[in-house]
Amino acid sequence: MTATLAFPLLVALVAVALAFDFLNGMNDAANAIATVVSTRVLKPHYAVAWAAFFNFVAFLVFGLHVAETVGRGIVEADVVSAQVIFGALGGAICWQLVTNRLGIPSSSSHALIGGLVGAGLAKAGISAVVWSGVFKTIAGIVLSPGIGLVLALFLMLAVSWAFMRFTPYGVDNLFRRVQLVSASCYALGHGGNDAQKTMGIIAVLLYSQGYLGSNFYVPLWVVLACQAAIALGTLAGGWRIVHTMGSKITRLTPVQGFCAETGGSIMLFAATELGIPVSTTHTITGSIIGVGAAKKVSAVRWGVAREIVIAWVLTIPAAALIAAGFYWFAGLFG
Repeated sequence: MTATLAFPLLVALVAVALAFDFLNGMNDAANAIATVVSTRVLKPHYAVAWAAFFNFVAFLVFGLHVAETVGRGIVEADVVSAQVIFGALGGAICWQLVTNRLGIPSSSSHALIGGLVGAGLAKAGISAVVWSGVFKTIAGIVLSPGIGLVLALFLMLAVSWAFMRFTPYGVDNLFRRVQLVSASCYALGHGGNDAQKTMGIIAVLLYSQGYLGSNFYVPLWVVLACQAAIALGTLAGGWRIVHTMGSKITRLTPVQGFCAETGGSIMLFAATELGIPVSTTHTITGSIIGVGAAKKVSAVRWGVAREIVIAWVLTIPAAALIAAGFYWFAGLFG
């Protein structure tokens, strides 16, 4: 397929990728704002605007390591074609629509990774997959909620010890203000990690069609378009998932919200710098469970947490299977 012939299809696929990025922002809006909404620090509409702003400016803070991992580290760049990208995006979007409808905070990130793997396998078999990148992503699935949980748990214990002589009212009033900073950091980490996954998809598509020359890189217009799409998605919100994340797992106070967001932010910042495409959903869920468990184990609604974990386990294989179906469907018209 020549670059000239591919251009109309290329434009359409870039639009679909940006639509996925928008859905990602909508689905993951809860990750950055659930705690400030549930603790009533900000009203929902102010909270989504706050998060959307920090989603957009994240490219000014982080490098593009995650975009490179997704662009070249999940499936071989030589295997990528318009049909593969169509399959990957179709699988990821369908799975996200299903989980969003059901109010399940599944991972947009891993739906996209699963979609890439499924479409790549459908085209070229096992040799298409860069297993080192896939295993790094799977490690992120396992480690990000666990590390987020531990960080938030210890932060909660440390803050409780440091402010033990303060009145409950004074602590609550202080952390209502401080929580705005922690929520901003989490939204920044969300924009930095999640938007880069779509950047990687668009960049590898451009590269495979010869638009980037011989060197893989992420053009500035792709960076700005992806950051804008995820920010607009966050503005649209995802209120079913906000409810799940903000109140169904455990009831949060401003101190707990601060500790959950701070623990999650540390995890996201580290993963983004290391180029690991982790899930912001996994990370904040683990952090919320951590602050709930610091109070007492029974404060966590473990049944809801278990349902979320099941969704995590299903996301990559389900998205991969759907993506393979989209790949084969597109082949009927090729």
